[in-house]
Amino acid sequence: MKIIAAIPARYNSTRFPGKLLKRLGKRTVIEQTYLNTYKTDLFDEVYVITDNVKIKSTISSIGGKVIMSKSEFQCGTDRISSAISGLEADIIVNVQGDEPFIDKESLSSLINCLKNDKNSDFSVTSLMTKITDTKQILDPNTVKVITDNDDYAIYFSRSAIPFKRDNIKKFDHYKHIGIYGFRYKTLKQFSLWKLGPLEKSEQIEGIRFIENQKKIKMITTDFLGVSIDTLDDLLYANSIWPSNE
Repeated sequence: MKIIAAIPARYNSTRFPGKLLKRLGKRTVIEQTYLNTYKTDLFDEVYVITDNVKIKSTISSIGGKVIMSKSEFQCGTDRISSAISGLEADIIVNVQGDEPFIDKESLSSLINCLKNDKNSDFSVTSLMTKITDTKQILDPNTVKVITDNDDYAIYFSRSAIPFKRDNIKKFDHYKHIGIYGFRYKTLKQFSLWKLGPLEKSEQIEGIRFIENQKKIKMITTDFLGVSIDTLDDLLYANSIWPSNE
């Protein structure tokens, strides 16, 4: 079974343009994400998929593999789906370029979940973690997820879901971590599906699977990491990044 990691690396981020080439420790954000993914030894190949020659040059300089893509895609999964046509793989893991803290345990859980699904009951896996900072529940930059009793995603939202009408004190909310594992066929289908009204409204790519009746198996993890979405995120990430890296 061939397993590859694909790291979508768009330069012109809406909220923080050029963030992937900002310094994190002794390297750039995209280098740290690539190296952390590569060092897990979980993948037969690791690719960075980008529209930017500077990102290409940066990754190539450390021996990484790069696939150039066009500039405009709706999301990172569209970018990957477009780029993998010539690649043979059974499982593809989408590691966001702005997730430099990604760890081996979390990535392994995505892969093993797909490997162990002998009946192909689902074709997509993703991660969620319990929200401990109540401010995140109302923060639109924190994507929330609700699941059924078998941990399949029911919906993702930037709003506080579920709404607690009777102010239940003990109730867990979960943050969606936008890292996905896919079977090859489903990933190729993704870019053929039109954007539905829910995805357009929320701007969350995982909703496209739900709108097209594809199950997403959610895996609970303790991984928190720091997604580099804003300058404040980058400053915080640098404050906790190992000084020798």
